[in-house]
Formats: sequence, C-alpha cells, structure tokens
Amino acid sequence: MISVERLQKVIANSGYCSRRKAEELIIAGKVRVDNILITELGYKVKGNEMIMIDGKILTKDDKEYILLYKPRGVVTTTDDDKKRKTVLDLINTNKRVYPIGRLDYDTSGLLIITNDGNLTNLLLHPKNNIDKVYLAKISGILSGKEIKKLESGILLDDFKTSPCKVKVKKIDKKNMTSLVMITIHEGKNHQVKKMFSAINHDVIKLKREKIAFLDLQGLKPGEYRHLNIKEVKKLYALNNKNA
Repeated sequence: MISVERLQKVIANSGYCSRRKAEELIIAGKVRVDNILITELGYKVKGNEMIMIDGKILTKDDKEYILLYKPRGVVTTTDDDKKRKTVLDLINTNKRVYPIGRLDYDTSGLLIITNDGNLTNLLLHPKNNIDKVYLAKISGILSGKEIKKLESGILLDDFKTSPCKVKVKKIDKKNMTSLVMITIHEGKNHQVKKMFSAINHDVIKLKREKIAFLDLQGLKPGEYRHLNIKEVKKLYALNNKNA
C-alpha cells in the first residue's frame, strides 16, 4: 500500500516552513505539484512528486537534531515580538529548525531543537509516555499525602495529569523549601507549576533534567550539542516500545 500525506505536512516536514505557513502558501496559490497548481488543503502526495513553491523546487533539508541546555531568561520560540532572546539565538545553524515543546521564560534545562516533524510528533504525543524529568525548588515541605496526590494524578483545568513519579531530594527546614524530582509524561502549558500550585506549593525554580534517556551531562547553560545517529534511532525506537 502506497503511503500518502497531506501536502502541507510534507512541506512542513521538509523544514521549509511551519504547517500553518504551508497552508497559507497553498491557499494563496503559491504551490504546484508536478506543475499543477494546488489550492486545496486536503490535497495528498505520495512523496515522489516535484513540489514547487513560488517557482522554486522544494528540496528536503538534511535533518538536524540539537540538544540545548536552555538558560533562564530565554524564550522558547523562533521569534519574539518583545525582542527577547530566543533559543534559536543560542545556536548556529542555517536550517529552519524549531523547538520540540517549550520551557517557560524562567525555566531552564533540556530542550530538543530540530527540523524533523515526525520526531516532534513522536515526542509530544501523550500516547508515547515519554519521560520528562524536572527538578523543582518549591516553597514548603511536601507531605506523604501530597506526594501520593501528585503521583496518582491531579485535576488541572480541563484534564487530569497521568500518574507520575515524585522524589524529595532535599529539605531546607530553615527556609521552608524542598527540592523535588518529578517525572511526568505530558507537556501541558505550565504543567509542573500548576501541579504544585494545586497542592499549595509555589515553584521557586524549575529545571528540566531529562527527556527519555537524554540528559544535560557535559553542558552548561546556553551550551548545546548535536545528537548522534544512535541517539536519534533510540528516540524513534521509543515509539515501538510504547506501542
């Protein structure tokens, strides 16, 4: 059976632009497939067609996989209307790459940046249960009851968090703070902060330590490295493991 995909997805996965921008280009009459003008968003391609955008043939970029130690005070976006420094300002590449998921402005830690749309979908889809490990400095001392509540799932806004792992690493009774390691699988907006807030603990500082088997070893804030092919294959294998 021949696999087909929507045209806008193929354009986005090539690294040319985002899927939304690809849709805009199609509607605007900027895209041709085998020299046929395409203006419908439902159009599907097999992958061997010649796709042209604004008269130029679309070529697939070589895939790039970057592991960044995001520092605090940097936004996780490709551009910022407030002119703040973005994660793309920290890396050197001539390819159109984008972060997988996001970390808050005041949150530091591991962030993967790529132009591989398939890997992005794999790591973000909740069904794959990809571990995301955070180290949180919170106000107050966690009780056993609160730990169990976190681990069993907390109702936040319109969803309940899936079961997670919580481990208290350090307690500072003098300043009434705790250092807590928490492993979650989703990636909802402000999720870790909201989870602790739901049990009346503020997050003072937050850092993402790991995604799956990847960690920040050897990197300082603001530094990055490229993933090797073995690591990329191992990430893709997570899809089969969790199938």
